[in-house]
Amino acid sequence: MALFIDVHEHLPEGTTAQDVAAAHAADLAIQGDYGVKYQRYWVDETSHTAFCLVDAPDAESAITVHREAHGLVPDRIYPVVEGA
Repeated sequence: MALFIDVHEHLPEGTTAQDVAAAHAADLAIQGDYGVKYQRYWVDETSHTAFCLVDAPDAESAITVHREAHGLVPDRIYPVVEGA
């Protein structure tokens, strides 16, 4: 397992924090099927951007969960190491 942060840079116009919360809940509902654990997310409604922290076997598994749960795949995904 590895940590990744994914970035959704082009959420649909009018997307709210509540919309992102619903998408996150959809991720949680199926993540176990792919050995993925979405941990946290952040959203900036003004710039239509969201960030997700995920523990996954690989980046493609994390993207697959988003694709199947709600279709909002990230524009970028970065492997990260947690600091103190």
